[in-house]
Amino acid sequence: MFWNKIAGLYDLFENIYNKKVYIGTGKKVAEYINSQDEVLECACGTGAISIYIVEKCKNLIATDFAEGMLKQASKKCRHFKNVTFQKADITKLDFADASFDKVVAGNVIHLLPEPEKALAELKRVTKPGGTIIVPTYINMSKGSGTVAVKFIELLGANFKRQFDFESYKLFFADMGYSNVTYEVVDGRMPCALAIIKNQIGK
Repeated sequence: MFWNKIAGLYDLFENIYNKKVYIGTGKKVAEYINSQDEVLECACGTGAISIYIVEKCKNLIATDFAEGMLKQASKKCRHFKNVTFQKADITKLDFADASFDKVVAGNVIHLLPEPEKALAELKRVTKPGGTIIVPTYINMSKGSGTVAVKFIELLGANFKRQFDFESYKLFFADMGYSNVTYEVVDGRMPCALAIIKNQIGK
């Protein structure tokens, strides 16, 4: 698997190419986490967001489909006792309904052939009144982002879609999500956060 192969080099690439956004995204996500939150993170990668969440939450379960990424994330968060790591498929999560106060899925939506399945799962495992946070690189916003994506695709990544800020908002609107706010972490390749409130009864 591509993501297993590059797991050991992923942080290096991001820190050289897009460090401001790479760090800033984790910090921004953590602003939505509080000390009583039970948090699920899907597609945790090397733990770039996990390391900021774990400092703020009660408990974090961080998941990814790539075991190589989980290994790197585990190393990064090794000093924390309130986090566990496990392999999981974001489109078929092995967690009960309404299990988590906050659910995070960073930089994965654009890789999925059927993102609606993932979003439905994120919603299912989030408590009524809880929050789903979906950060995604809006790589079409600047020319530099397009170049980076082409380079990563040459290495073997398979992007199913690409976004700028407006198309990212339209993506969630087309999926039927109306109670969404957005923030952007700006930089060489910006990252947009979709913050979705899991409305009670909807």
